[in-house]
Amino acid sequence: MKNILFATVLALSMLSCATKQEADVIVYNAKIYTVDADFSKGNSIAIKDGKFLAVGDKEKIFQDFNAANQLDAEGKTIVPGLIDAHCHFYGLGLNQQVVDLVGTSSFEEILEKVVAFQKENPTNFIRGRGWDQNDWETKTFPTKDKLDSLFPDTPVALERVDGHAYLVNKKALELAGIDGTTEVNGGEIVTKSGRPTGVLVDNPMALVDQVAPKPNRSTQIQALKAAEQLCFNYGLTTVNDAGLNKSTIELIDSLQQTGDLSIRVYAMISNTAENLDYYLDKGIIKTDRLNVRSVKVYGDGALGSRGAALKEPYSDHDGHFGAMITPVHDIESLAERIAATEYQMNTHAIGDSANVVVLRAYEKALAGKKDRRWKVEHAQVVSEDDFDYFAKGIIPSVQPTHATSDMYWAEDRLGPDRVEGAYAFKKLLDKAGIVALGTDFPVERVSPFLTFYAAVARQDLEEYPEGGFQMKDALSREETLKGMTIWAAYSNFEEAEKGSIEVGKVADFVILSDDIMTIPANRIPSIKAEQVFVDGKQVK
Repeated sequence: MKNILFATVLALSMLSCATKQEADVIVYNAKIYTVDADFSKGNSIAIKDGKFLAVGDKEKIFQDFNAANQLDAEGKTIVPGLIDAHCHFYGLGLNQQVVDLVGTSSFEEILEKVVAFQKENPTNFIRGRGWDQNDWETKTFPTKDKLDSLFPDTPVALERVDGHAYLVNKKALELAGIDGTTEVNGGEIVTKSGRPTGVLVDNPMALVDQVAPKPNRSTQIQALKAAEQLCFNYGLTTVNDAGLNKSTIELIDSLQQTGDLSIRVYAMISNTAENLDYYLDKGIIKTDRLNVRSVKVYGDGALGSRGAALKEPYSDHDGHFGAMITPVHDIESLAERIAATEYQMNTHAIGDSANVVVLRAYEKALAGKKDRRWKVEHAQVVSEDDFDYFAKGIIPSVQPTHATSDMYWAEDRLGPDRVEGAYAFKKLLDKAGIVALGTDFPVERVSPFLTFYAAVARQDLEEYPEGGFQMKDALSREETLKGMTIWAAYSNFEEAEKGSIEVGKVADFVILSDDIMTIPANRIPSIKAEQVFVDGKQVK
């Protein structure tokens, strides 16, 4: 009798195992925000061949699946792999190899950093990035005089934090052929008494870029790998790089194909004749890791350097309207050309004048076309009458930390009336139905947790201002998480494959140190991405 009972139990056990499906990984004992259509939660997931096989309750998962590799999440929070909808991934990597000027509080500190960098890393062309005169006691643009005396024979080009202005020395101006008579449309060569001060805003910067040394292949690969590691450290599994050339896109593709680069890249091609002729004719390029189907166009400059194109003059600079980097006619003709293809048009627009130019061009070019998902990158200052354009299928791609970086001086630039239509994330969401969220790094810091904090609390790390900046346009936590996952994926035509933890989607997910949906707001910036997975494989 005992033998019969044993045989029966054994048979039932074998039958149970036989009916179970094999998974590669089971993650259990978690608090999972799936970000599906119902914003449902679960506590366990099964993964097979890099995709989610099942999501739900631990008992059910273990009842239905076997896996040799099992991970106890110890009650930690899991969210989908985070997507940065607007950044400069390649630029972030290159920035690791130049003078870091972010956070400098004076021009004197900048000079000290440049001198120290040159002593440790001697180079025949000094580059740096990150200065912001708005953070200094004296909030005027610097001049090149001290750089001239420190580096009379070595060209120096120091990029403003927003990427829309250079401070260069005399040697760099000479190499670039810039003097008091040089004229360039779409920007400004700042002069004093007819001579360049060393500050170049927007398009004139290209004259310096043309004479600066270009990074070799080894440097480029090092930059991409460095940027990937920084992104993985913060739980970013997909990045939308806002402006890449063909050679860099092809390098990214080759590194992804060989397994040397694991991060997913949504590549916006830079608006050059070479890129447009090649990619618009070739069509969409899509692999498991790379998606090339959009064009990045610059409408205007930045608000911090007074390059954003405004309808009325700057409140703190009489008679100054900023400037369009790409002329209005060119934006309109580009929109018509791109609309005839499957590509998106993603246009940088900061000022209210630039925004309405872009929105009108989109509306005209897209007449009669459906589901094109064209984006306005930044949509930073929008006139009250122009918000309705976003209800016509145009997606606002915004960066919440821009609001908390600019809030100290934005009203100075715009005045009390115009600033009401600035950084209006909630109003944009109400009109468009979605917002795609990013950082614009390295203009801002890489951390998506700072993005989350800025979106919901609208305060800096010192919790200023009390009560938050223009809180009528704050986002809820659920809206913010969607903006960094499923809505960002939708804006990339990738919502069927990523952006939520659902069966059949790629197993990109992040285990967080804290519950981002319930933790006190002032603790959100300190959240860590403890473990990060791409295709079910741990990358951090």
